[in-house]
Amino acid sequence: QVQVVESGGGLVQAGGSLRLSCTASGRTGTTYHIGWFRQAPGKEREFVGAIGWSGTTDLADSVVGRFIISRGNAMNTLVYLQMNSLKPDDTAVYYCAASVWGTADRRAVSFDYWGQGTQVTVSS
Repeated sequence: QVQVVESGGGLVQAGGSLRLSCTASGRTGTTYHIGWFRQAPGKEREFVGAIGWSGTTDLADSVVGRFIISRGNAMNTLVYLQMNSLKPDDTAVYYCAASVWGTADRRAVSFDYWGQGTQVTVSS
């Protein structure tokens, strides 16, 4: 069973930064495709970004130029979401998700395993 755990959320003022971490474990030798999603109250869960097996990243238009995805190792068992220039609209629960098939698109259904989420609150 794959376990996905996020950490690093918190409260920050607008214009500030936070770094979220995601760890994936449970399948030795697997290179995960890791995605980040967020869900604000009353809104649908939305794609934020992802990193594939090759290290290639994909970011939603709303965060390009502000958020950066990086990885701590080539297996993507440790992935970071660096969030800069945060806005109140970025307030949401942020989820990390993993696909064990090495690839995934931007849809939530393409990811197999999910973390419990971490709250990010940006005050104005």
